[in-house]
Amino acid sequence: MGFSADIFYSEQKIGTLSGGERIKVQMLRLLMAKPTVLLLDEPSNDIDMETLTWLEKLIQQWNGIVLFISHDEVLIEHTANVILHMEQIYGKKESRCGIFRMSYAEYLEHRSQSFRKQEQQAIWERREKQIRDEKFRRIAQKVEHEQNNISRGDPHGGRLLKKKMHAVKSMERRFAKEDEKMTKMPIMETAISIKLNPDVAAIPAGKMVLDFHLDCLTAPKTHRILAKDLHLTVKGSEKICIIGKNGVGKSTLLKEISRELLTRTDIQAGYMPQNYEEELDLTMTPVEFLDKIGSHQERTMIRTLLGTLRYTHEEMDHGISDLSGGQKAKILLLKMIRNGDNVLILDEPTRNFSPLSGRAIRELLRQFPGAIISISHDRKYIAEVCDTVYSLTSSGLRAER
Repeated sequence: MGFSADIFYSEQKIGTLSGGERIKVQMLRLLMAKPTVLLLDEPSNDIDMETLTWLEKLIQQWNGIVLFISHDEVLIEHTANVILHMEQIYGKKESRCGIFRMSYAEYLEHRSQSFRKQEQQAIWERREKQIRDEKFRRIAQKVEHEQNNISRGDPHGGRLLKKKMHAVKSMERRFAKEDEKMTKMPIMETAISIKLNPDVAAIPAGKMVLDFHLDCLTAPKTHRILAKDLHLTVKGSEKICIIGKNGVGKSTLLKEISRELLTRTDIQAGYMPQNYEEELDLTMTPVEFLDKIGSHQERTMIRTLLGTLRYTHEEMDHGISDLSGGQKAKILLLKMIRNGDNVLILDEPTRNFSPLSGRAIRELLRQFPGAIISISHDRKYIAEVCDTVYSLTSSGLRAER
């Protein structure tokens, strides 16, 4: 599990542990109770690669029931055999839930095929309805025309037309009932849309973005030595990721790097910490936080951008403290993009994004024209975005890829 037994004999407080170490302690405490059912809410958040492997084996080999919530697509792919998908549609005004007894890969294929089939059926039915309605319209117009022009001296013809009109009205009611049973056009939960700022200054390939040296990295609360002899260079638009065991000091290292880069004037750096509250004003609404000018036009543009990130009007006007982790992360990303930052310092940037949003975020960061210095255990993010991967150990940074 990548967790030293010495921790149980130390005087170290849980509050001084890293996020991943706290997750491990919670898991160990849970398992010591010998449960038959595991209920896990985002169990892979913050844990290192070694523990991720352990967690996957635990779920795969568990004899009882495991019900877990996760945004980690690889974890879901490797472990889940039943998918419970909850989604919000029609601008988050309606909810939909489905249970599918299959693997995640099978579910994605099943979902795609079901939507295509439903869409084709819905299109065919609407085409047939259009043909039927046109025929009905001609019949109804003809009967109405005849009724308007019949002579009062022809009572027999009048009775026949009255019967015809009754049949037309009956047909209209029958068609209305049939239309209620028509196959609905399939509605998918909409993905977020986030675009790069065209004003982001490109970084020349040979420019030294970072030449970082640190003899000794210490824990901020305990002053315990975490790592020594740290050296990291980043050039041009390189995108790097730092991995390593929980508690080794990755977030502490990234904060040290951010202090150096945020003061530079030859680059424009932005920082997303693991704890979003460090960079957010929780008393503000998202619109207020992102508004730098205070004009009506500025706020209208911000609301439009937040809408593309699937914020409702209510969420735009709520305090940031009321938002989910994913919504807070979107605010920080949007702030960096609007600022025109060309160096992004990101601590676990994708951990609170759903699979639907995660794909859009990974694509955005993959296309980002500047440099990215990040920490992540998201295997899809590492594979799709990062050029170079370093492992942080007590003796420094080691290149893994």
